[in-house]
Amino acid sequence: MLTNDTLRKLNELKLFGMARGFGDQLSSAAATHLAFEERFGLLVDQEVTCRENRRLKRLLQIAKLRETACMEDIDYRPGRGLDRSEMASLSLCNWIRHGVNVIVTGPTGGGKTWLGCALGNQACRQGLTVMFHRLPLLLEELAVSHGDGSFRKRLNQLAKVDLLILDDFGIAALNAIGRNDLLEVIEQRSGHRSTLITSQLPVDRWHDYLSGGNPTMADAILDRLVSGAHRIELKGESMRKLRRGSKPSLI
Repeated sequence: MLTNDTLRKLNELKLFGMARGFGDQLSSAAATHLAFEERFGLLVDQEVTCRENRRLKRLLQIAKLRETACMEDIDYRPGRGLDRSEMASLSLCNWIRHGVNVIVTGPTGGGKTWLGCALGNQACRQGLTVMFHRLPLLLEELAVSHGDGSFRKRLNQLAKVDLLILDDFGIAALNAIGRNDLLEVIEQRSGHRSTLITSQLPVDRWHDYLSGGNPTMADAILDRLVSGAHRIELKGESMRKLRRGSKPSLI
């Protein structure tokens, strides 16, 4: 009776990890040989693990990463342009805490989106907030938000997230509204929030893509995106082609 009451109270207090651990200890003969301090320490550890897992699940749901990817699965085969020490440094996520941008460029199928999602996953593991968006679709959503009056609210949401991943930069033509909206998004984040860009378009062609007859606008966007950014240029064959005819391999 006392045991059931204790389990009920633990669940009411939302100490679900401790409740589960307490139940496990009751059914484990080995646990009876442990000292009170050891048993209590195990309960605390299980509660911490439970909370960390719930937080990670929540952050990943918010992030909506396009690929299931993690840093441990990066393929460092020669010729890809990836350096292990560089990736190890990025996996610490200090660049996000300092508001530094990352730009990932490379050919179609080179693993740009996958790598961006792996970095996003790593950020979630460290308790940082992440959002993944394909840039063409995001700009369409923002254009609609002007009409229903939700633009400012949406802009604030994008401004607050620790890491914003903008996938497929340069894949679709920009109109004047899209160009202005992109500048607003980048401006709100510049200097204190990190943005990760993936693009097939080399950085030296971004100015032409962004200008649309307005070089001043292109200068403003590039200054906020590229200045001080960490760049990764993927090379080599398409990872999709390399996987054809064989079981899925790590990117």
